[in-house]
Amino acid sequence: MNDSPYLIPSEPTLFEEEIKKSVFITHLIHTPSVDAAKTAIEQIKQEHKSARHNCWGFVAGRPEDSMKWGFSDDGEPSGTAGKPILAQLSGSGVGELTAVVTRYSGGIKLGTGGLVKAYGGVVQQALKQLQTIEKKITTKLRLELDYGLMPVIQSVMDFYQALTVDSDYSDSVVLVVEIEKNQVDAFTQATINKSGAKVVVTTIN
Repeated sequence: MNDSPYLIPSEPTLFEEEIKKSVFITHLIHTPSVDAAKTAIEQIKQEHKSARHNCWGFVAGRPEDSMKWGFSDDGEPSGTAGKPILAQLSGSGVGELTAVVTRYSGGIKLGTGGLVKAYGGVVQQALKQLQTIEKKITTKLRLELDYGLMPVIQSVMDFYQALTVDSDYSDSVVLVVEIEKNQVDAFTQATINKSGAKVVVTTIN
């Protein structure tokens, strides 16, 4: 399992373009799961019931996790809509992202090549406007230590940007901290080294 952070959308994006009298409306939505992606697609289909096509693609997890990809041509010729949409999404490096492209046809046929170019192009333009944030993959650790070691632990926590989410001050100090998964080994080693192995570190599942 890859524990490194990745980009996700911070807000929805809407992009509209007219190509040969057909209006293409592109929605980009943050969808953290396949179910969320399917729900978002259905909502947009309901909003644009009168459109001939609501084509879509999604990357509903980490950007590189192809097990959570999906796409549909929604009545357009096979391979002309869903695949070009997904190609733009999977190449963007952004995860948890769904694109729905609604097409209101203007009566001029675009041909298969024209459709591929149109669907891929409008998603590409929408992605240029997309605002993203970094999603960090975190886990929780339990630390048990004597009061005298608090300054040492605080400095290690600050360095690794670990956040205290729970604490218990009784005979000894027990802290529950949240930290990025890919920092756990280094954080644990630094804690042991700086405390002379006097801090007990355990992972909370």
